[in-house]
Amino acid sequence: MSIQSIERVNVLNIPVDTVTMTDALNYVQYSVEENQLQRYVLAINPEKVMTLRNNEQLLSAFRKASLLIPDGIGVVMAMKLLFQKNIERVAGADLMQNICALAAKKGYGIFIYGSKEEVNRTAAVKLMERYPGIRIMGRSHGYVSENDMTNLEREINESGADILFVALGSPMQENWIKTHLPKLNVKICQGIGGTLDTIAGNVKRAPVVFQKVGLEWFYRLLTDPRRIRRQMVLPKFALEVMREKYSG
Repeated sequence: MSIQSIERVNVLNIPVDTVTMTDALNYVQYSVEENQLQRYVLAINPEKVMTLRNNEQLLSAFRKASLLIPDGIGVVMAMKLLFQKNIERVAGADLMQNICALAAKKGYGIFIYGSKEEVNRTAAVKLMERYPGIRIMGRSHGYVSENDMTNLEREINESGADILFVALGSPMQENWIKTHLPKLNVKICQGIGGTLDTIAGNVKRAPVVFQKVGLEWFYRLLTDPRRIRRQMVLPKFALEVMREKYSG
């Protein structure tokens, strides 16, 4: 699968690709086995859409992404309403772990960059337990100073990793990828936000039943009411999508 075969649409002028989990994994495999370099995957959800509409600099990093997965159920519904695309949610946390399973099966090497040292180390151990045979070629916590960034780039390149996971949170990880990925030899990179905390067991994901019905965001709000300020953009997003649909 090449990027040319993936359809990219715009939800409120923000790009997102019409892919399934299978499509995304096929694309990762294609990128590694065809020795494509410096491709990267980012996630799109309603909160991100509303942020990007007011941040042209960050939006440029997303427009250049090789793959933009529909991470939020709101984006999936918007794509169905606006473009009649019958797709599924591709959660970034699930994609990351599916990539690890693929890497273990195919022998791809991975490098994990980001989060606190303890979280990064624990997540690496958990991944090795979960996916026997996975080749973690190297890892680094996310508190690397700019003065040491050249050393990190060298470490990633010398590791021989095919896949790089960057867990710095948004927008830091997207800006890091935009700046540093062109200097790296990895085939594909994914921005994974707080996924390492989930793998390490510090943050609990919503039960599967919430995930299946598209209410993972609601579970997060119930367990962390402080998220209410962030999630206030959800009704605004829905209103804008309806306005775009019915304004002609």
